Amino acid sequence: MNLETGLIDQLEIALASPELSKRAELLRQVADLFVLGSGKFTDEQVDLFDEVMSTLLKDIECAARATFGSRLSRLPDAPRRTIRLLAFDDAPEVAAPVLEHSPQLDEASLAENARTKSQDHLLAIAGRSRLTEPVTDVLVERGNSDVAMRTAGNGGARFSVQGMSRLTSRARDNGALAMCIWARPDIPRESLLKLFAHASEMVRRKLEAADPRQAALIRSAIAESSDELQTTARAGSSEHARALAEVSSLHSSGQLDEARVLGFIGERSFDKTAVALSLMSNLPIGAIERALVRSEPEQILILAKAIGLSWDTTKAILTFQPGSAHEGKERLDECFASFLRLKPNTAKAALQFYRLRERAGQGPVH
Repeated sequence: MNLETGLIDQLEIALASPELSKRAELLRQVADLFVLGSGKFTDEQVDLFDEVMSTLLKDIECAARATFGSRLSRLPDAPRRTIRLLAFDDAPEVAAPVLEHSPQLDEASLAENARTKSQDHLLAIAGRSRLTEPVTDVLVERGNSDVAMRTAGNGGARFSVQGMSRLTSRARDNGALAMCIWARPDIPRESLLKLFAHASEMVRRKLEAADPRQAALIRSAIAESSDELQTTARAGSSEHARALAEVSSLHSSGQLDEARVLGFIGERSFDKTAVALSLMSNLPIGAIERALVRSEPEQILILAKAIGLSWDTTKAILTFQPGSAHEGKERLDECFASFLRLKPNTAKAALQFYRLRERAGQGPVH
Protein backbone atom coordinates (compact mmCIF):
# COMPACT_ATOMS: atom_id res chain seq x y z
CA MET A 1 0.00 0.00 0.00
CA ASN A 2 1.32 3.44 -0.93
CA LEU A 3 2.20 5.31 2.28
CA GLU A 4 0.57 8.59 1.29
CA THR A 5 -2.63 7.04 -0.12
CA GLY A 6 -3.02 4.69 2.86
CA LEU A 7 -2.57 7.41 5.50
CA ILE A 8 -4.90 9.85 3.84
CA ASP A 9 -7.61 7.22 3.34
CA GLN A 10 -7.42 6.20 6.99
CA LEU A 11 -7.36 9.83 8.10
CA GLU A 12 -10.52 10.64 6.15
CA ILE A 13 -12.32 7.64 7.65
CA ALA A 14 -11.29 8.59 11.19
CA LEU A 15 -12.23 12.24 10.83
CA ALA A 16 -15.61 11.34 9.39
CA SER A 17 -16.41 9.31 12.49
CA PRO A 18 -17.85 10.99 15.58
CA GLU A 19 -16.05 8.46 17.78
CA LEU A 20 -12.86 9.89 19.26
CA SER A 21 -11.68 6.38 20.02
CA LYS A 22 -11.23 5.81 16.29
CA ARG A 23 -8.99 8.86 16.06
CA ALA A 24 -6.95 7.69 19.06
CA GLU A 25 -6.60 4.23 17.53
CA LEU A 26 -5.51 5.67 14.19
CA LEU A 27 -3.01 7.94 15.96
CA ARG A 28 -1.57 4.89 17.69
CA GLN A 29 -1.26 3.08 14.32
CA VAL A 30 0.37 6.10 12.68
CA ALA A 31 2.81 6.30 15.60
CA ASP A 32 3.63 2.61 15.18
CA LEU A 33 4.33 3.18 11.52
CA PHE A 34 6.51 6.24 12.13
CA VAL A 35 8.51 4.71 14.99
CA LEU A 36 9.17 1.59 12.90
CA GLY A 37 10.49 3.58 9.95
CA SER A 38 12.14 6.43 11.83
CA GLY A 39 15.31 7.54 10.09
CA LYS A 40 14.26 6.12 6.72
CA PHE A 41 11.56 8.56 5.61
CA THR A 42 12.07 11.35 3.10
CA ASP A 43 11.36 14.94 4.07
CA GLU A 44 8.11 14.81 2.09
CA GLN A 45 6.97 11.70 3.96
CA VAL A 46 7.83 13.26 7.33
CA ASP A 47 5.76 16.31 6.31
CA LEU A 48 2.85 14.00 5.53
CA PHE A 49 3.13 12.33 8.93
CA ASP A 50 3.25 15.81 10.47
CA GLU A 51 -0.02 16.80 8.80
CA VAL A 52 -1.76 13.58 9.77
CA MET A 53 -0.50 13.52 13.36
CA SER A 54 -1.22 17.17 14.09
CA THR A 55 -4.74 16.74 12.75
CA LEU A 56 -5.43 13.61 14.79
CA LEU A 57 -4.10 15.17 18.00
CA LYS A 58 -7.02 17.60 18.14
CA ASP A 59 -9.83 16.66 20.51
CA ILE A 60 -8.54 13.25 21.62
CA GLU A 61 -8.27 12.39 25.29
CA CYS A 62 -5.28 13.40 27.41
CA ALA A 63 -4.07 9.86 28.10
CA ALA A 64 -3.86 9.09 24.38
CA ARG A 65 -1.95 12.35 23.72
CA ALA A 66 0.44 11.59 26.57
CA THR A 67 1.18 8.07 25.31
CA PHE A 68 1.71 9.36 21.80
CA GLY A 69 4.00 12.18 22.93
CA SER A 70 6.12 9.84 25.01
CA ARG A 71 6.70 7.59 21.98
CA LEU A 72 7.84 10.47 19.78
CA SER A 73 9.79 12.37 22.42
CA ARG A 74 13.26 10.99 21.70
CA LEU A 75 13.07 10.52 17.92
CA PRO A 76 15.54 12.79 16.09
CA ASP A 77 13.28 13.06 13.02
CA ALA A 78 9.93 13.47 14.78
CA PRO A 79 7.65 15.88 12.87
CA ARG A 80 8.36 19.37 14.14
CA ARG A 81 4.84 20.82 14.07
CA THR A 82 3.50 17.81 15.96
CA ILE A 83 6.30 18.04 18.52
CA ARG A 84 5.53 21.72 19.06
CA LEU A 85 1.83 20.95 19.59
CA LEU A 86 2.76 18.38 22.21
CA ALA A 87 5.28 20.68 23.92
CA PHE A 88 2.73 23.47 24.25
CA ASP A 89 -0.09 21.19 25.39
CA ASP A 90 -1.58 22.56 28.62
CA ALA A 91 -1.46 19.12 30.22
CA PRO A 92 2.02 18.61 31.77
CA GLU A 93 1.81 14.84 31.36
CA VAL A 94 1.54 15.36 27.60
CA ALA A 95 4.17 18.07 27.28
CA ALA A 96 6.81 16.89 29.78
CA PRO A 97 8.40 13.97 27.84
CA VAL A 98 8.74 16.11 24.73
CA LEU A 99 10.05 19.15 26.61
CA GLU A 100 12.63 17.10 28.44
CA HIS A 101 13.88 14.91 25.61
CA SER A 102 12.91 15.97 22.09
CA PRO A 103 15.84 17.14 19.92
CA GLN A 104 13.29 18.75 17.60
CA LEU A 105 12.62 21.69 19.92
CA ASP A 106 14.85 24.65 19.18
CA GLU A 107 16.11 27.28 21.61
CA ALA A 108 13.44 29.83 20.67
CA SER A 109 10.60 27.35 21.24
CA LEU A 110 11.98 26.27 24.60
CA ALA A 111 12.41 29.87 25.76
CA GLU A 112 8.88 30.72 24.61
CA ASN A 113 7.48 27.69 26.41
CA ALA A 114 9.34 28.62 29.59
CA ARG A 115 7.94 32.16 29.42
CA THR A 116 4.33 31.12 28.95
CA LYS A 117 3.57 27.67 30.38
CA SER A 118 3.18 26.13 33.83
CA GLN A 119 5.82 25.34 36.44
CA ASP A 120 5.52 21.66 35.53
CA HIS A 121 6.46 22.54 31.96
CA LEU A 122 9.45 24.53 33.24
CA LEU A 123 10.51 21.63 35.46
CA ALA A 124 10.56 19.32 32.43
CA ILE A 125 12.65 21.78 30.40
CA ALA A 126 15.10 22.08 33.30
CA GLY A 127 15.86 18.37 32.92
CA ARG A 128 17.06 18.52 29.31
CA SER A 129 20.54 17.20 28.67
CA ARG A 130 21.60 20.57 27.26
CA LEU A 131 20.29 24.04 28.10
CA THR A 132 21.51 27.29 26.55
CA GLU A 133 21.74 30.67 28.24
CA PRO A 134 18.52 32.21 26.80
CA VAL A 135 16.54 29.24 28.15
CA THR A 136 18.16 29.15 31.60
CA ASP A 137 17.65 32.91 31.89
CA VAL A 138 13.88 32.34 31.73
CA LEU A 139 13.93 29.24 33.95
CA VAL A 140 15.83 31.07 36.68
CA GLU A 141 13.61 34.15 36.46
CA ARG A 142 10.18 32.46 36.23
CA GLY A 143 10.74 29.06 37.79
CA ASN A 144 9.80 28.10 41.34
CA SER A 145 12.27 26.57 43.81
CA ASP A 146 12.04 23.11 42.26
CA VAL A 147 12.75 24.49 38.80
CA ALA A 148 15.70 26.56 40.07
CA MET A 149 17.15 23.53 41.88
CA ARG A 150 16.85 21.26 38.85
CA THR A 151 18.35 23.89 36.56
CA ALA A 152 21.27 24.58 38.91
CA GLY A 153 21.91 20.86 39.30
CA ASN A 154 21.90 20.23 35.55
CA GLY A 155 25.48 19.71 34.36
CA GLY A 156 24.45 20.44 30.78
CA ALA A 157 22.99 23.85 31.62
CA ARG A 158 24.85 27.00 30.68
CA PHE A 159 24.19 30.35 32.35
CA SER A 160 24.64 33.93 31.24
CA VAL A 161 26.30 36.34 33.65
CA GLN A 162 22.90 37.81 34.43
CA GLY A 163 21.34 34.37 34.85
CA MET A 164 24.02 33.23 37.27
CA SER A 165 23.67 36.46 39.22
CA ARG A 166 19.91 35.93 39.50
CA LEU A 167 20.41 32.31 40.53
CA THR A 168 22.90 33.37 43.18
CA SER A 169 20.47 35.95 44.54
CA ARG A 170 17.77 33.30 44.81
CA ALA A 171 20.13 31.10 46.82
CA ARG A 172 20.52 33.69 49.56
CA ASP A 173 17.82 32.08 51.69
CA ASN A 174 17.86 28.62 50.15
CA GLY A 175 20.66 26.43 51.47
CA ALA A 176 19.88 23.50 49.15
CA LEU A 177 20.03 25.75 46.09
CA ALA A 178 23.28 27.28 47.33
CA MET A 179 24.83 23.81 47.57
CA CYS A 180 23.74 23.03 43.99
CA ILE A 181 25.44 26.19 42.76
CA TRP A 182 28.60 25.58 44.79
CA ALA A 183 28.90 22.13 43.22
CA ARG A 184 28.99 23.51 39.67
CA PRO A 185 32.48 23.60 38.11
CA ASP A 186 31.56 26.51 35.82
CA ILE A 187 30.41 29.02 38.43
CA PRO A 188 32.33 32.32 38.21
CA ARG A 189 34.41 32.93 41.30
CA GLU A 190 32.68 36.24 42.01
CA SER A 191 29.34 34.41 42.10
CA LEU A 192 30.86 31.88 44.48
CA LEU A 193 32.08 34.68 46.73
CA LYS A 194 28.68 36.33 46.62
CA LEU A 195 27.19 33.09 47.85
CA PHE A 196 29.78 32.85 50.64
CA ALA A 197 28.96 36.36 51.80
CA HIS A 198 25.18 35.98 51.75
CA ALA A 199 25.14 32.46 53.15
CA SER A 200 27.49 33.45 55.96
CA GLU A 201 25.30 36.44 56.82
CA MET A 202 22.16 34.29 56.76
CA VAL A 203 23.74 31.65 59.00
CA ARG A 204 25.07 34.32 61.37
CA ARG A 205 21.64 35.92 61.80
CA LYS A 206 19.98 32.59 62.52
CA LEU A 207 22.62 31.54 65.04
CA GLU A 208 22.64 34.87 66.82
CA ALA A 209 18.85 34.84 67.06
CA ALA A 210 19.00 31.37 68.59
CA ASP A 211 21.68 32.35 71.16
CA PRO A 212 22.35 36.12 71.44
CA ARG A 213 24.83 35.55 74.31
CA GLN A 214 27.21 33.84 71.91
CA ALA A 215 26.97 36.55 69.22
CA ALA A 216 30.65 37.55 69.32
CA LEU A 217 31.87 33.96 69.12
CA ILE A 218 29.46 33.23 66.29
CA ARG A 219 30.65 36.25 64.27
CA SER A 220 34.26 35.23 64.76
CA ALA A 221 33.65 31.62 63.72
CA ILE A 222 31.65 32.61 60.63
CA ALA A 223 34.30 35.14 59.58
CA GLU A 224 37.09 32.59 59.96
CA SER A 225 35.16 30.02 57.97
CA SER A 226 34.40 32.55 55.23
CA ASP A 227 38.07 33.57 55.00
CA GLU A 228 39.09 29.93 54.62
CA LEU A 229 36.55 29.39 51.85
CA GLN A 230 37.71 32.51 50.01
CA THR A 231 41.36 31.47 50.32
CA THR A 232 40.53 28.02 48.95
CA ALA A 233 38.58 29.53 46.04
CA ARG A 234 41.49 31.82 45.15
CA ALA A 235 44.05 29.03 45.40
CA GLY A 236 42.11 26.94 42.89
CA SER A 237 41.64 29.76 40.40
CA SER A 238 44.16 30.06 37.55
CA GLU A 239 42.48 33.32 36.54
CA HIS A 240 43.22 34.80 39.96
CA ALA A 241 46.86 33.70 39.72
CA ARG A 242 47.27 35.40 36.33
CA ALA A 243 45.54 38.55 37.58
CA LEU A 244 47.74 38.68 40.67
CA ALA A 245 50.93 38.40 38.62
CA GLU A 246 49.86 41.03 36.06
CA VAL A 247 48.49 43.62 38.49
CA SER A 248 51.34 43.16 41.00
CA SER A 249 53.83 43.84 38.21
CA LEU A 250 52.00 47.05 37.30
CA HIS A 251 51.94 48.10 40.96
CA SER A 252 55.65 47.43 41.42
CA SER A 253 56.52 49.54 38.38
CA GLY A 254 54.27 52.43 39.45
CA GLN A 255 51.82 51.92 36.59
CA LEU A 256 48.77 50.90 38.64
CA ASP A 257 46.41 53.86 38.64
CA GLU A 258 42.74 54.79 38.30
CA ALA A 259 42.77 54.38 34.52
CA ARG A 260 43.98 50.80 34.95
CA VAL A 261 41.21 50.04 37.44
CA LEU A 262 38.63 51.42 35.02
CA GLY A 263 40.15 49.26 32.29
CA PHE A 264 39.88 46.13 34.44
CA ILE A 265 36.23 46.90 35.11
CA GLY A 266 35.70 47.38 31.38
CA GLU A 267 37.18 43.92 30.82
CA ARG A 268 34.70 42.52 33.38
CA SER A 269 37.69 41.08 35.23
CA PHE A 270 36.66 40.53 38.83
CA ASP A 271 40.11 39.24 39.84
CA LYS A 272 42.12 42.10 38.32
CA THR A 273 39.77 44.68 39.82
CA ALA A 274 39.93 43.07 43.27
CA VAL A 275 43.73 42.72 43.23
CA ALA A 276 44.16 46.30 42.03
CA LEU A 277 41.95 47.74 44.78
CA SER A 278 43.67 45.55 47.36
CA LEU A 279 47.13 46.83 46.39
CA MET A 280 46.04 50.45 46.09
CA SER A 281 44.30 50.46 49.47
CA ASN A 282 46.69 48.13 51.30
CA LEU A 283 43.72 46.00 52.38
CA PRO A 284 43.69 42.18 52.31
CA ILE A 285 42.26 40.72 49.11
CA GLY A 286 39.54 38.92 51.07
CA ALA A 287 38.14 42.18 52.40
CA ILE A 288 38.05 43.67 48.91
CA GLU A 289 36.32 40.63 47.44
CA ARG A 290 33.65 40.72 50.13
CA ALA A 291 33.08 44.44 49.55
CA LEU A 292 32.64 43.88 45.80
CA VAL A 293 30.06 41.12 46.10
CA ARG A 294 27.95 42.57 48.89
CA SER A 295 24.90 44.74 48.36
CA GLU A 296 25.95 47.54 50.76
CA PRO A 297 27.94 50.28 49.01
CA GLU A 298 29.39 52.03 52.08
CA GLN A 299 32.74 50.23 52.03
CA ILE A 300 33.22 50.88 48.32
CA LEU A 301 32.50 54.60 48.79
CA ILE A 302 34.98 54.86 51.67
CA LEU A 303 37.63 52.85 49.83
CA ALA A 304 37.28 54.87 46.63
CA LYS A 305 37.38 58.24 48.38
CA ALA A 306 40.37 57.22 50.51
CA ILE A 307 42.53 56.21 47.54
CA GLY A 308 41.46 59.19 45.42
CA LEU A 309 39.19 57.60 42.83
CA SER A 310 36.73 59.78 40.90
CA TRP A 311 32.96 59.32 41.04
CA ASP A 312 32.92 57.84 37.52
CA THR A 313 35.27 55.05 38.56
CA THR A 314 33.47 54.59 41.87
CA LYS A 315 30.17 54.28 40.01
CA ALA A 316 31.71 51.69 37.70
CA ILE A 317 32.81 49.66 40.75
CA LEU A 318 29.35 49.92 42.33
CA THR A 319 27.66 48.67 39.15
CA PHE A 320 30.30 46.01 38.46
CA GLN A 321 28.18 43.10 39.70
CA PRO A 322 25.41 42.24 37.17
CA GLY A 323 21.94 42.35 38.64
CA SER A 324 23.21 44.27 41.64
CA ALA A 325 20.91 46.56 43.58
CA HIS A 326 23.41 49.34 42.93
CA GLU A 327 22.19 49.63 39.34
CA GLY A 328 18.98 51.43 40.31
CA LYS A 329 19.16 55.13 39.50
CA GLU A 330 17.71 56.19 42.86
CA ARG A 331 20.27 54.12 44.75
CA LEU A 332 23.09 55.51 42.64
CA ASP A 333 21.91 59.06 43.29
CA GLU A 334 22.04 58.36 47.03
CA CYS A 335 25.55 56.93 46.67
CA PHE A 336 26.66 59.98 44.68
CA ALA A 337 25.37 62.30 47.40
CA SER A 338 27.20 60.28 50.08
CA PHE A 339 30.38 60.28 47.98
CA LEU A 340 30.28 64.08 47.67
CA ARG A 341 29.72 64.52 51.43
CA LEU A 342 32.47 62.12 52.43
CA LYS A 343 35.72 63.98 53.21
CA PRO A 344 39.01 62.35 52.11
CA ASN A 345 40.48 62.52 55.62
CA THR A 346 37.41 60.81 57.10
CA ALA A 347 37.60 58.08 54.46
CA LYS A 348 41.34 57.56 55.12
CA ALA A 349 40.69 57.24 58.83
CA ALA A 350 37.96 54.67 58.20
CA LEU A 351 40.24 52.78 55.84
CA GLN A 352 42.94 52.65 58.51
CA PHE A 353 40.38 51.23 60.92
CA TYR A 354 39.50 48.55 58.37
CA ARG A 355 43.19 47.66 58.01
CA LEU A 356 43.66 47.32 61.76
CA ARG A 357 40.52 45.25 62.14
CA GLU A 358 41.48 42.89 59.34
CA ARG A 359 45.03 42.46 60.63
CA ALA A 360 43.72 41.79 64.13
CA GLY A 361 41.90 38.80 62.67
CA GLN A 362 38.49 40.01 63.76
CA GLY A 363 36.90 39.11 60.45
CA PRO A 364 35.25 41.10 57.72
CA VAL A 365 34.09 44.63 58.21
CA HIS A 366 30.32 44.95 58.10
